[in-house]
Amino acid sequence: QVTLWLKKLYGDMPVPRYEVNERTVEILHEVMECNEEVDRDVSLLIEDMKDQATKYEAEAKYWQDILEESLGLSVDRLSREATTALSDLIESAMALEVEDTSLTSFYSAINYMASELFKTKSKNQEMELELKTLKKKLTSALMMEKQLEEDIKKITESQKAEMAKAESRSKNLMFLEKKSEDLKIRIKDAEKQLIATGLDQSLTHEALVKLSEELAALQRKVKPLKKEVKSYHDLPPSIALARVMVEEARNEL
Repeated sequence: QVTLWLKKLYGDMPVPRYEVNERTVEILHEVMECNEEVDRDVSLLIEDMKDQATKYEAEAKYWQDILEESLGLSVDRLSREATTALSDLIESAMALEVEDTSLTSFYSAINYMASELFKTKSKNQEMELELKTLKKKLTSALMMEKQLEEDIKKITESQKAEMAKAESRSKNLMFLEKKSEDLKIRIKDAEKQLIATGLDQSLTHEALVKLSEELAALQRKVKPLKKEVKSYHDLPPSIALARVMVEEARNEL
């Protein structure tokens, strides 16, 4: 079926070579069906136009006969104005696609065209409104996109600054750690030299740190004892005096 259609389509010309497979044949079959459908539509349109032309010719002959029989006029004898009016009438009938040139057909066609024009205008207004809405949304989206880009730029710059600060702090910390290690090594070396020259080991840095820790521990232990001793400071110095104070308290009661 596809092969016959291609031969019919190209006529005496050779059919171009193509790869014959299921997909190609399927596509060509779809094209063939579309082409045949278009041909049918065109044929129907041509037939309709022929029918319209026949009707117009018949009506033209009808009016021509009336003019010739009633008024003794023919198309050839019409004035330029009448010929122009007749041509305008024919063009209007063709444009409005009326079945005949009666006033009823013209009025119906004009009303239909006016209705279609109103619908088209309404549709255009709706589309313009939608277009305005879309423009507003697009403008808003573009502004938001621009704002987001600026925010991202600010955040990126801020992150770069923070990273630079963090890197600087990290370098400073590494420097201090290395410096601390270097000082520790120097202190140990100095202590070794001092010990070698006869310095008492109890005066070394480590010994002093240890003594400081022991002193702090003793102070923590002594603190509650001091509170307890302080509570005894308010007592009388002898038992006899204590008895006198107790007796005085009883008399006051």
